[in-house]
Amino acid sequence: MTLQVDCPTCGAPVEWKTENTFRPFCSHRCKLIDLGAWASEEHAIPGDPLEDELFSGDLPPREH
Repeated sequence: MTLQVDCPTCGAPVEWKTENTFRPFCSHRCKLIDLGAWASEEHAIPGDPLEDELFSGDLPPREH
């Protein structure tokens, strides 16, 4: 029996097996959509505000 998960991007069922090179995604397209969301900061991992303040002076301000 093969484990089946949902694609994080589109929700399609995905078989979790070695042959599926895109796992946990269903396709290369869904994998790239997710990567783009991280690159555009739509997805983010929350950080420690104190740590962020300590190191924020190490880099110049970002241009938007």
